[in-house]
Amino acid sequence: MTRRRLLRVVGTIVVTGLGVAYLAWKIDVQESLRLLVRAHPGWFLAAVAVMALSVFPMAWRWQLLLAAKGIHDRLPWLARAYFVSYTAGQFLPTAVGGDAVRILETARRHPGRAGPVAGSVLLERALGGAATLALAGVGFVLALGRYDVGAYLWILLVFVAGTVVLGVGLFSRAARRPLRLFVPLLRAVRLERPLRAVYEGIHAYRADARLLVAVFALTIGIQAVRVLAIWFTALAVGIELEARVYYVMGPLLFLVMLVPFTLNGFAVREAFFVSFLGQLGVGADPAFAAGFLFFVVVLALSVPGALLLAWQGIRGGARPSPARNG
Repeated sequence: MTRRRLLRVVGTIVVTGLGVAYLAWKIDVQESLRLLVRAHPGWFLAAVAVMALSVFPMAWRWQLLLAAKGIHDRLPWLARAYFVSYTAGQFLPTAVGGDAVRILETARRHPGRAGPVAGSVLLERALGGAATLALAGVGFVLALGRYDVGAYLWILLVFVAGTVVLGVGLFSRAARRPLRLFVPLLRAVRLERPLRAVYEGIHAYRADARLLVAVFALTIGIQAVRVLAIWFTALAVGIELEARVYYVMGPLLFLVMLVPFTLNGFAVREAFFVSFLGQLGVGADPAFAAGFLFFVVVLALSVPGALLLAWQGIRGGARPSPARNG
């Protein structure tokens, strides 16, 4: 086992163990199960619908980024790739594993274009993070003087500031010179080549400012709608809080789900629900139930991908795209 793989395994065990220990301390398992069994099916299905339908504007966003680099593919196939990535995300670490699957499958459909394909997915992920943190800025304003969520409020502010700095670093030509100072260090830890590839892939979109603004605006809209799924899962287990609470909580949850040392966010996601909602007077059991139900919502998104993979296995491997690159 390589050192990097060992670090990931140890990190996963430690982070997951801490999450499980926190939940064991906070919740009554029988009461939490009772709340889950009695969850309102209508609100649950509404949450699933919001998450599933949001895949199609996300696929359109990806299609626009690919087309800007001369890679043309059909919207249904790109949506299919998203659903398959959700399936992969159940077994690989966080959403990053699903992104790797999307890159691999799409690169196979467009031979010789692996670099631009990876750049489009990475930029899409970066814009998603930036849009999430833009919502976090809105959440920060909404929470000031209204919700007592302690340190979480200032964590939001730190992430928003960090996103601004990252955006300047990725797209400003003036930032290239100071970034070169980190090359020897990155080379020493064998990260210089992969990080350079990521940087160049994203930086290549710098000339498409109008596209970036349009895609960023679309992403904010998508993220704002997806936050409603969190609200619906909370309503399903009887948590009666107004929707604006979840525009404070949602951006942080989306970031928690990207923690690399978890398997699909297990225990960490539920611990976050218990900790955050607990500061708003919500009991640990309904908060845990809401977090676990949100996991079930995400799990439901993996079902179409699993069925598509099974059908693909019956018909044979994926074929190259008939669309031309140019």
